[in-house]
Amino acid sequence: MVSKFEGIIITETPYGEHSKIINVLTKEKGLIGIMCHNVKSVKSPLRTKTLKFTYGYFHLKYNINKLSNLIDIDVIDNLSYIKGDILLISYMTYMTDLTYQVIKQNQDQEIYNIFINTVLKLNQGHNPLILSNILELKYLPYLGVGLNLDSCIKCGNKTQIVTLDPDEGGFICQNCYINEKIISPKSIKLIRMYSLIDISSISEIKISNDVANEINYFLNKYYERYTGLYLKSKDFLRRINNLE
Repeated sequence: MVSKFEGIIITETPYGEHSKIINVLTKEKGLIGIMCHNVKSVKSPLRTKTLKFTYGYFHLKYNINKLSNLIDIDVIDNLSYIKGDILLISYMTYMTDLTYQVIKQNQDQEIYNIFINTVLKLNQGHNPLILSNILELKYLPYLGVGLNLDSCIKCGNKTQIVTLDPDEGGFICQNCYINEKIISPKSIKLIRMYSLIDISSISEIKISNDVANEINYFLNKYYERYTGLYLKSKDFLRRINNLE
């Protein structure tokens, strides 16, 4: 029996001379490992369809506890805008690597929706740094290290918030502030907005470079302290953007 799943290829691994194994993040079943026989052959109609970042409907002989077998792929969107820009490919690579790490720790179906909506907005030409930061914020609860963005992390005060501290993991009010790095009010407001926004509803993103970079700096520090994740693709982004 052939099953059909919506998904996107997030990893590919050679298997022998002509085959490969792909990991597909699917809407219906989370991460599925798939054996793709003879797809590396020049004559295979699936050769280009089984490349990383293919987004489509995967027709499979589905196996729950072992590798499924690929029958065919109907491409939904070839993400040509992303694939035509080396910077966007770099962001896509980081987002995919991060998603792979998150899905290994948490199988919540909402992770797929967050990821695919972010990818589609990236393909529409929205700011890649802002999108990657929104993605990072939305993944924190699934990693078990969500930020406290409702009140002071120390005393619970909901007013007189003066900064957001990556070491403490949330807001700091005026009464509890000691010498933490000050985050601008604009960045504080936007970080909370990032965590709440429906990615699929984004139509325009206008944020100054200074604010975007401040938010990115905060999230980098928070991820370093609390997630334990080290991704080479993130380091590459830092170098090409000359951030930090």
